[in-house]
Parts: sequence; structure tokens; C-alpha cells
Amino acid sequence: MIKEYRKKTTIKAERFDGSAKMARKYGAKINPEYCIFAGEPRFVLLTKEGGMKFDTGYWIATGVDGEHWAIADSIFRRTYEEIEKWTY
Repeated sequence: MIKEYRKKTTIKAERFDGSAKMARKYGAKINPEYCIFAGEPRFVLLTKEGGMKFDTGYWIATGVDGEHWAIADSIFRRTYEEIEKWTY
């Protein structure tokens, strides 16, 4: 029987601006296929599952173990919402 689940944790994320500074921050590399095939995503992010192609405007998410992955803007906006940070 299929059941529904929701995530119990929050993530940290920021929208990737394509700058060299952000690419260095997340260890993203230029996608070598982009030079050969126009329209390919320009960057590759090394994840636990292997290389993930992405482009400017994607969100870089950081998980509970410090891992990073890219999420397309349209999917990110449908899946996540910003939360207010509480201060005590």
C-alpha cells in the first residue's frame, strides 16, 4: 500500500547566480559538454550520487550532513517555502 510522507527537516538553500565565487563555494565545475552541445547546463555539481548538471538560477541546497544538490527553480518553489528563523 502506498502512503504519503513529508520531509521532517529543513534545508539551507541559495539561488545560484553563476558567479565564479558561488561555483567555488559549492565546488561546482564548468560542464565540458556545454562547449560541444549548445543548450547543455553549464555547471556540474559533485553529489553523493555523482555529477549533477545544473545552470544559473537553480537553487543549491545543503542537507543535514552538509551535502549539496541542485534543484530547478520551478521545482524548488513548488516544494519548499521560506521559514521565519526564531531567535530566543
